[in-house]
Amino acid sequence: MTFVDNIIAWYSAHMNYASITALMAVESSFIPFPSEVVIPPAAFVAGQPDSVLCATGNYPIDVLLIVLFGTLGAMIGAIINYGLSVWLGRLIIYKFADSKLGHLCLLSSEKIQKAEEYFREKGNVSTFIGRFIPGIRQLISIPAGLSRMHFGAFLWWTFLGAFVWNCILAALGYVAAGQMDRIKEYSHELSVAILVICGLAVVYFVVRKLISMNKSKA
Repeated sequence: MTFVDNIIAWYSAHMNYASITALMAVESSFIPFPSEVVIPPAAFVAGQPDSVLCATGNYPIDVLLIVLFGTLGAMIGAIINYGLSVWLGRLIIYKFADSKLGHLCLLSSEKIQKAEEYFREKGNVSTFIGRFIPGIRQLISIPAGLSRMHFGAFLWWTFLGAFVWNCILAALGYVAAGQMDRIKEYSHELSVAILVICGLAVVYFVVRKLISMNKSKA
C-alpha cells in the first residue's frame, strides 16, 4: 500500500471533524495529498441514515460542518505555506523545492516558478481562482507569502476559494455515491467550469471599474 492508501484506510476508520480538518490542512500545505479523498467520502457518509452509520460503527456527521471544517483545514495549511514563505524567503524556498525532501513532496523550482508567474499575472484574486486549478491549488499560497500579500486579503480570498471548492466536492460526494474515479473525473471538469466563471467575473469587474473611471473623468 502507498502512503496515500494508508492514510485513506486510517481516515475511513477515523472519519470525524478533527480528521477532516487535519487532512485538509495537509492537502492545502506543500505536502501532496488529494482533497478528493477527504471531503466527498465524508459527504457520502453524511448522507447515510443514522441507523446505517451506527451499524457500521460510524458517527453521524453534518455535510455543512464537513464543508466548514474542511475549509478551516485548508486555511490552516495555506497559512502555513504563507508564513513559511514570508519567514524563509524566495532563495530558501526554491532550494527546498529542489532538495530531496522537496522532491518527495512533489515540489520543484519549476512548479514554484509557475505558481509565482500565475500570481503575478492574476494578482491577489489568484489565491481564489488558483484553488480550482490542479498543480496550482496547493502552491498558490507560496507566491502570496513571497510577495507579502496583505494578510487580510489573503485570508479572505483563501477562505472563499476553499469554501467554494469544498462545496463542489461535498456535492460530488452525494452524486457519485463514493466512487472515487467518478469524483476525480467530475472534479476536473467542474474545475474548468469554475475557472471559466471566475474569468468572466474578473472581466466583468474590470470592465465595470473602467466604466466607473471614465464616468468620473467626464
